[in-house]
Amino acid sequence: MATESATLDWHWLFGLTLTDLFQDTPWRVELEKNLALQKQQLDVVIIEQYAPSGSAAAELPDGLDNLRRHNLLTYKSKREALDGWTLDELLGHFVNYRKLLEDDLGHLPAVSDFQLYAVATRHPQALTRGKHLRPTAWPGVYDVVWGTQTVRLIVLNRMAQHPRNAFWELFSSQQARIQHGAKHYRPRRLAAWELLYYLYLTDILENPAMAKTIEEFARHVHQEFLHSIPLTEWHQWLARLPPEERLRGLPPEEVLSRYAPEERL
Repeated sequence: MATESATLDWHWLFGLTLTDLFQDTPWRVELEKNLALQKQQLDVVIIEQYAPSGSAAAELPDGLDNLRRHNLLTYKSKREALDGWTLDELLGHFVNYRKLLEDDLGHLPAVSDFQLYAVATRHPQALTRGKHLRPTAWPGVYDVVWGTQTVRLIVLNRMAQHPRNAFWELFSSQQARIQHGAKHYRPRRLAAWELLYYLYLTDILENPAMAKTIEEFARHVHQEFLHSIPLTEWHQWLARLPPEERLRGLPPEEVLSRYAPEERL
């Protein structure tokens, strides 16, 4: 059985990477929200719309086509099973969050302004046996009627392998999908490269076969980081180095070629 800290690591990584995914889109991700009267550990991410949906600047992965003004998302990593109790909890968080949004006149937001998501790395066998899943136009994406709500279920190990689904693939439990996701995911923020590097380090501890992939990814991260540094910052950094360090690695003839013959004396 997974330790609590290991489980929290995956939820933390998923939430922070989800924040990067929604960078420069009309939605904002909130990772912490007290949705209950008693303080407790929540695995729900809130995605709030703050601009018209037509202003989206990036293609979102499969399953997120029906985002609304208020969206609640629960996530189960490869160590956890998504079952009926998970969906019951999600509905409970939805009820509490809707109450928190009550205005000064006592009006609650319309139920139609909310969308619920359940993201699972592994296929939820318990829900399949109960025949609750309704397939959609996308592989690995289902609608689940649960109580009074329809929950959008996204199964990461069954998503279509496509660059737009790279974010989902990063959190798959299948090595080929993880590699495909790392190859095609393009972080919106520079800090996300370090986050993805940590994601790979977490995975390699469980799967030594990922060693080659992490080396390739690390090289890619370093290249992206170097390319992102403005030329002015490079000049400032070089100016702090002593002359011999600036010329280190250059053959003498190349150094001399930069000077006119009369300047070499």
